[in-house]
Amino acid sequence: MAIRHGELRQPEMTLTQKIWQINWSMWLLIGLCVAIGIAMQYSAANGSWDPWAKKQFVIYAVAAVSILVLAVIDIRIILRYAYVAYGLSFMMLVGVEIYGAMAGGAERWLPVFGLFNFQPSELMKFTLILALARYFHKLSYEDVGRLSYLVVPSLLVAAPMVLILRQPDLGTAVVMAGGGVCMFILAGVRWWKFALVGIAAIAASPFIWGMMHPYQKQRVMVLFDPESDPLGKGYHILQSKIAMGAGGISGRGFTKGSQSHLNFLPEKQTDFIFTMLAEEFGLLGCIGLMALYLILMVYGFGIALRARSQFGRLLAMGCIVAFSFYVFINIAMVMGVIPVVGLPLPLVSHGGSALLAVMFGFGLIMNVFVHRDVRIGRQGDSQS
Repeated sequence: MAIRHGELRQPEMTLTQKIWQINWSMWLLIGLCVAIGIAMQYSAANGSWDPWAKKQFVIYAVAAVSILVLAVIDIRIILRYAYVAYGLSFMMLVGVEIYGAMAGGAERWLPVFGLFNFQPSELMKFTLILALARYFHKLSYEDVGRLSYLVVPSLLVAAPMVLILRQPDLGTAVVMAGGGVCMFILAGVRWWKFALVGIAAIAASPFIWGMMHPYQKQRVMVLFDPESDPLGKGYHILQSKIAMGAGGISGRGFTKGSQSHLNFLPEKQTDFIFTMLAEEFGLLGCIGLMALYLILMVYGFGIALRARSQFGRLLAMGCIVAFSFYVFINIAMVMGVIPVVGLPLPLVSHGGSALLAVMFGFGLIMNVFVHRDVRIGRQGDSQS
């Protein structure tokens, strides 16, 4: 790594110094959110650790240690292997097309040595941000303004989205698209270019509607009138609204939610776990969880603004924006604001793939915090 005359190379931090630099407050906040999720999964199983709570705890324990390891890895190494991580995630998505396991009418999971199933689309949300952060890091402000330089990142976003929509998994594709658009905005792409894309999307909406699966069309129609199919496509959202309303201000009490425990509430341990929280702990419980989410988001944005490298800023901001989309879409879905898209609540819903992926994203954010004072040149070398 060349150093210009008169410059002093930035001293490397020791492992001990990096450990002291870890944002332990964020780490504890993540653990608190997961603890709420495990408690709700315990309640969903009628006061039993099996089958959801115990498994979720084990996965979290592994992930909690793993993100600490990820946080102390040199950020320049993460930059160097960003495309490798994206490529591996994309290959796993292709593997789903060939060897994918079916569950719930969708082919989203990849069998791993016959031991468990992994959902590659969850990981792709964050490896995409990692790849885009590396790509835009090396561009100057003038380069970002040229359309020719936007072809590659557009393909990086579009290619996995096509595979994910084929599974089908509309919710994950929406989160990925939102995260990708935000990365373009953060990198400095002009607003008028997004306006052109928006106009093109509106013009193509009849074609998109024709490509949608029948159940997806029904979900959109049911959003405006759930009572039109109360025992079919409108059942999920109607039961969700009943459960949320039944919780009132303080809720019915832990493990005492009637909608969930009498099995009126579908997917109570995954997609509709926020609804179960609302029924058992009421408005106060919902506000408490959303406050934890808000603090995590503020931490993430603060870390991004504090980073001295463009790569660190883009990476941290992209990961926290993807997490924010995740939270918003799930809560809006169970409240009936948007159609049901089958997206879990991050850190709270049951699901090993989703938990590991979100923890990976927070590991990247914590890595940026540890290396916030490291300046990285466009070629990946450190600068003073």
